[in-house]
Amino acid sequence: MGSGKYDFDTVIDRRGTDCEKWDDLEHAFGRKDIMPFWVADMDFRSAPEIIEALREKAEWGIFGYPTEQAERYQAAVANWERVRHGWAVEPDQVGLMPGVITGLSVAICEFTAPGDGIVIQTPVYPPFFREVRHNGRFIVENPLIETPSGYEMDFDGLRRALDQNVRALVLCSPHNPVSRVWKEGELAALGKICASRGIFVISDEIHQDLVYSDAKHFPLSLACPELDERLLTLVAPSKTFNIPGLRASAWIARDKKIASRMSLALQRMHLSGINMMGLAALEAAYTRCAPWLDEALEYLEGNRNFVESFLRDRLPRVKLKHPEGTYIFWLDFRDYGLKSPQLMDVIINKARVALNDGKSFGAQGDGFARLNVGCPRARLEECMNKIASAFSGI
Repeated sequence: MGSGKYDFDTVIDRRGTDCEKWDDLEHAFGRKDIMPFWVADMDFRSAPEIIEALREKAEWGIFGYPTEQAERYQAAVANWERVRHGWAVEPDQVGLMPGVITGLSVAICEFTAPGDGIVIQTPVYPPFFREVRHNGRFIVENPLIETPSGYEMDFDGLRRALDQNVRALVLCSPHNPVSRVWKEGELAALGKICASRGIFVISDEIHQDLVYSDAKHFPLSLACPELDERLLTLVAPSKTFNIPGLRASAWIARDKKIASRMSLALQRMHLSGINMMGLAALEAAYTRCAPWLDEALEYLEGNRNFVESFLRDRLPRVKLKHPEGTYIFWLDFRDYGLKSPQLMDVIINKARVALNDGKSFGAQGDGFARLNVGCPRARLEECMNKIASAFSGI
């Protein structure tokens, strides 16, 4: 199936490699004899250029403290944003950190106060719930609107939500799990509402590069420049190049005051850097690996098209709003009339596959499950056949 320079078809056995996706199945699902399609990392080897950069570091054999002079890494992030997304970011507007959720948690602490409300647009990535609550803030939900063609933001609902002692909003763009790539106008509308109400926005754009040929990612700052005085954007090469275990991420702030506060907050918590392997991988990813990403996207889009076709032909009762981005898809099993516990029992114990329970993304996820298609096509076909067999008698 793959015909380019890079190999996405080889099936790799990841068991026994201290890998959450494969080695934590029994802990998470109660059994280990199932195929994992849950944790959002891919079953592809990362780009050879990244592997070579890591090999060079390993062969050097000395693993001292990494440099705190991060200019060239900041420049790599800024140049990627300019070239890939048309966003004019300067290196001094970029900072490094160990993870996007690290950045989210630190930003919540720095730019809001205990007891403040924070808006999230559900169904959404489960750590958004956790980080808001763990840091002593309260969640205000602004649920997405489900339409026949896909999910949309509820701007009237957002205006009402902002009346509830809200200080900040966390945006997921592109959206996990509904696979929407927000249009420029949608982002501009959200930004203008938040700017007019003095709301700080934390924009999680970790999936910015995983967008298919029929969509385009717009950084929130690019779509709504007037929000820059109240905007922090979080990005990473981790999902894009399948290197989340290297803990390499970045924050971007066009406003100098926000940049200074975020930098100092991370320094206070000793979180203002990346380990030397993460630095090497980040630089290689953003300076040498665009061709790998282009091929990976073509392969993932083929996986998307396969899943959509399979559902039409073999599982017409399972619905999927057309995914515009990400490799984690929001499968709607509600036509079977099963609540989440019963649905997950069929998926885990009858189909023998591991999908994320939709309920963990919010109440709107009851009857849904999230499928990770970041794997060789043969493995994805096996998964879909298992699901079809399991639901054939229901």
